[in-house]
Amino acid sequence: MPVPVPTAVLNAAGQLRRIWWKVRRPTTYGVKALLIHPLDPSQCLVVQHSYVDRGWWGLPGGGYHPRRETAEAAAIREVAEELALTISECPVVLDTVTSRLEGKVDNLTIVVARPTSEAFQLSAELAQARWTSADPAAFPSDARVSRWLRRALEANQQMNQT
Repeated sequence: MPVPVPTAVLNAAGQLRRIWWKVRRPTTYGVKALLIHPLDPSQCLVVQHSYVDRGWWGLPGGGYHPRRETAEAAAIREVAEELALTISECPVVLDTVTSRLEGKVDNLTIVVARPTSEAFQLSAELAQARWTSADPAAFPSDARVSRWLRRALEANQQMNQT
């Protein structure tokens, strides 16, 4: 079992990374996973991170190296690390976004997946998580919901309508 990393260390590492990005301007690859409840497809799992965007509901995920793993494999790994959940079927790509914010080139892949269980365990990276409606209209307009969560919910809804 991995040793938990203190929140203060995660905060400091995040600040140092942002400074390094402004100097180096790297290309990064990340993945976010929209997790659909294994027994109720109208529910999804939302998380609040402990070290960045605290107070915002978002999706589990993280960085990966495309030479070492695919976005889908990275999503499976990140979900296991952050929530101790297993995904047995290959995630489906909902969207891929490239941005140039924060002085770097970010490539983000958003996937949808269904874990084998609804029971999760939070890692130190997450402050909280909960199952909630997967309908983007169910979130109040003033809710602190990340743009990636809204985008994932809308893409998933469109995919299910076709």
